[in-house]
Amino acid sequence: MSVGTRLAVVALAASMFACTSTDDDAATIALPPPNGGLDYQLGGGYEPTSGTAVVARDRTDAPDPGLYNICYVNGFQTQPGEGAMWIAEHRDLLLHNSDGTPVIDPEWPDEYILDTSSAEQREQLLAIVGEWIDGCAESGFQAVEIDNLDTYSRFPASLSADDAVEFARALAERAHAVGLAIGQKNAADLVVRRGETDFDFAVVEQCNVYDECDQFTAGYGDQVYIIEYEREAFERGCAEYAELSIVFRDLGLSARGTSTYEYDQC
Repeated sequence: MSVGTRLAVVALAASMFACTSTDDDAATIALPPPNGGLDYQLGGGYEPTSGTAVVARDRTDAPDPGLYNICYVNGFQTQPGEGAMWIAEHRDLLLHNSDGTPVIDPEWPDEYILDTSSAEQREQLLAIVGEWIDGCAESGFQAVEIDNLDTYSRFPASLSADDAVEFARALAERAHAVGLAIGQKNAADLVVRRGETDFDFAVVEQCNVYDECDQFTAGYGDQVYIIEYEREAFERGCAEYAELSIVFRDLGLSARGTSTYEYDQC
């Protein structure tokens, strides 16, 4: 596909999916600037480089004045370091193995899985995760990104895509109610269900590695914000998707000034 053709497809997709939120506050919700310079700072906030327009930081961090700030929220799994709290206070909201032990993500062994398999469980989880979303708004962020939407795909015997979509929709309603845009994080298979989740944009890791970028632009137009951790994939993405925001980061998302920090943007 030529660059010109791709841009036309992106523009068409953007027009088809614009203003999908039905929330009364949707008109006041600001979306991140398309193709705005991106920095992904989940390993700790630092002064962004010149040309940065969009920055993502953890919900426990502070937004950067003058930029568009996305608040990271792990909505489907526990955060590293918070497992003990969940075990002590909300053990019943975690997914359990047949022997009664909480399920741990094999890809992220310091994260437990939140149990979204029933309406009752989702309602109780919303009370917790919803407070985090409220906190993002109170801190001054303009949007949230909800991580691990695709957790269901690793535990198909216990969780389903429908479970994830139902909880995602509840989180979107909570975000929109407090004036925040909400971003889909990864989970390319669920882009086609955007009308159900009511997400506003997408934050995507390594779509150039997995050849998924077109799936996201088909659903979100040019409001796709990409993080690559491999230099070759980053450079290929910059060449093929000039209309998108793409950043290269080290896998640990280290803060500037540390020995492992790596950063570049198109």
